[in-house]
Amino acid sequence: MVKLNKIYTRTGDDGTTGLVTGPRRRKDDLRVEAYGTVDETNSCIGLVRLHTAGNAALDAMLERIQNDLFDLGADLATPETDEPPAYEPLRIAQAQVDRLEREIDLLNADLQPLKSFVLPGGTPAAAALHLARTVSRRAERIMVSLAKTEGEKVSAPALKYINRLSDFLFVAARSVNDGGRTDILWIPGKNR
Repeated sequence: MVKLNKIYTRTGDDGTTGLVTGPRRRKDDLRVEAYGTVDETNSCIGLVRLHTAGNAALDAMLERIQNDLFDLGADLATPETDEPPAYEPLRIAQAQVDRLEREIDLLNADLQPLKSFVLPGGTPAAAALHLARTVSRRAERIMVSLAKTEGEKVSAPALKYINRLSDFLFVAARSVNDGGRTDILWIPGKNR
């Protein structure tokens, strides 16, 4: 259980932050950048939800995703080590990836087929979903870099989850654009 009594601790004044297991890392460390960008994605989804309150099904999906993103942040902030942990760390599970895939399929079933790339925009909800999508893609790029760094590990379910999340956000953006009917399509070379 999380308990926050005091918000500032002064321990980060030297440019470091503590991981869940205790070790300190620089605030510009790739692991800290990864879970910080996941947090940024979560904040973007919070803004999205200001526009999806009237769509109970989608809003419930987004609320589940926000909780999952806290799980993902905890996963990333608790690096795997060779030593047995003192407690079972919170990790993204394949079941969370599977649920996200089912929700993508559910939203995608009613969409108009795409004939071009979609420009981010349309309704306020779609524009906010596209912003969240691009931030989640950045989180994914950072997580992939972290996973490729010697001595660092990122679980396969965590990488799958962040990859599916951007797909979900894209499909959700199209869904709130009247099932894709009001998507703004890219016209190659339109302004030449």
